[in-house]
Amino acid sequence: MADLLANPWLRGIASSVVIATGVLTIAAWAIWFERKFAARMQNRVGPNVVGPAGLLQPLADALKLLRKEVLVPRKADAVLFRLAPALALFLTIAVVAAIPWGKDIYVADLDIGLLWVLAMSGMMLFPLWLAGWSSNNKYALFGGMRAVAQGISYEIPLLLSAMVPVVLAGSFNLREIVEYQSVHGWFAIWPPGIGVLAFVIFFATSLAEANRIPFDIPEAESELIAGVSVEYSAMSYGLFPMVEYVHTWLSSAVASVLFLGGWSGPGSSIWIIGLAWMLLKTSILFAFIYAMRWTLVRFRADQLMHFCWKWLVPVTLGLVCLAAVWVNVTAGGR
Repeated sequence: MADLLANPWLRGIASSVVIATGVLTIAAWAIWFERKFAARMQNRVGPNVVGPAGLLQPLADALKLLRKEVLVPRKADAVLFRLAPALALFLTIAVVAAIPWGKDIYVADLDIGLLWVLAMSGMMLFPLWLAGWSSNNKYALFGGMRAVAQGISYEIPLLLSAMVPVVLAGSFNLREIVEYQSVHGWFAIWPPGIGVLAFVIFFATSLAEANRIPFDIPEAESELIAGVSVEYSAMSYGLFPMVEYVHTWLSSAVASVLFLGGWSGPGSSIWIIGLAWMLLKTSILFAFIYAMRWTLVRFRADQLMHFCWKWLVPVTLGLVCLAAVWVNVTAGGR
């Protein structure tokens, strides 16, 4: 077995299967966690019938969706309609390839790892637009148009805030960014002001990219029923919320890598402890998203655009400039 894993191709395939399966499994049970979390905040019970404490409810939901018939609207574009949810899942899983979950736990150690992650996550606009346009439904079309407008707008401050760790560490390689923080400290704390503000903006804009409250205007079930997924049924419908959960989990992982030191922590030289640190930091951010989900209200579309273009874009541009000044002033701070 050791000889087989020494082959880089076989090692890459094995790592891909293990990590992708783990992320999808976590996302499935994250649905259970959010339902229990929301129930506790609203003084309800939540899932409690299927399995102990309702733990098998996500599995029951998946089996139910798999047994249902996939329906295509009569005047929809059948090819694009069927392609959209599968493409959304593919792009989301592609993000996993460049995320280091430990010092030696990754699929690909890319020199441009951050660019790969941002590119794949940014392309999520395409399946959402395809789903809305191909459905031949005005509510789905409005949802797709909102998703494109929001995604393109918030992608700019997301990219600029992510450039702050790149400038400070001097690398696009996510593993090298983590190793820099293990020596010089987390970017979410240091440099003072620059790092913490960049972290807050990156985290907020990643929620906008994943369509999570208060940025879920493309779905807006009170206005658009279910947004781009309104015409979908069976597992084709189920893929959209699953992609959203996976995307949110991966956004939390990327934020922990860029700003919270990733797997670094006491004892992280042992791979299992480093993995535990990474999962702990990611889970804390993930749980915080749930708290926001069931606490805040949704932005209006005009408020969403105003907040992005009038506040986030200028602030993140300033942060990148300040990060560059900091690197030069600290005389070899890299």
